[in-house]
Amino acid sequence: MTTGAIGVFDSGVGGLSVLHHIRRTLPDERLIYVADSGHVPYGDKTASYIEQRSIALTRFLLSQGAEAIVIACNTATAAAAATLRRDFQCPIIGMEPAVKPAVAASRSGVVGVLATTGTLESARFAALLERYGGEVEIVTQGCPGLVEQVERGELHSPKTRDLIARYTAPLLDRGADTLILGCTHYPFLAPLIREVVGEDVVLVDTGAAVARHLQHRLQTELPARIAGNASTQFWTSGDAAQAARIMSVLWGEGVNAKQLPPAFSGG
Repeated sequence: MTTGAIGVFDSGVGGLSVLHHIRRTLPDERLIYVADSGHVPYGDKTASYIEQRSIALTRFLLSQGAEAIVIACNTATAAAAATLRRDFQCPIIGMEPAVKPAVAASRSGVVGVLATTGTLESARFAALLERYGGEVEIVTQGCPGLVEQVERGELHSPKTRDLIARYTAPLLDRGADTLILGCTHYPFLAPLIREVVGEDVVLVDTGAAVARHLQHRLQTELPARIAGNASTQFWTSGDAAQAARIMSVLWGEGVNAKQLPPAFSGG
């Protein structure tokens, strides 16, 4: 029998939306979360830059006892998942915009995607569109600035509302009745998005599906392991005090965020 942790990383605090689902699905696990806030947002970075950050964060999480890694970031999944799976032997679980369930949910035949530029321009996303785009019309919208609003904890501010209204309007004008939240930061904006777009629009994110997939991978690939001690540790490559403040709001209880060691912070 072995014990270990599950490592989760994101460009910043958005991956906490996935961590919530993991905690609910696997309540007895030791979870380690890294917010790469010193390098946020990933959406405007090159794929090679994101790949190098993802490698560094994975190495850190493994050094802390992680036996499986969740890339709680759509942009990092697109840029680095293949490399991480090639270079590391543990289960690597990534994100992808929930195109398949959104297609199934749409009544109008038009699905909108809210995502970062990095996700929308990736080959991985292009493959998703090719696989499911024939069934419905898929309309995409890059959302510069939304990640930064979540990183600041501005979940309900007038500026955030204005950005959401600007980005959702073209999708609704095209007839979209289903919106994919294609970035792990965006579920924290779901209440405000709901206010802007109305009750009739379906909002889709993939956090719960990722948690279920992680559970399955652990059961099938690491059947001898036992869960950790039901704790959650938080790390950041940015300012620890600021990260702790925002994380506490998003996590729903007080968070003590530790500073990532210099060898992994990329500073």
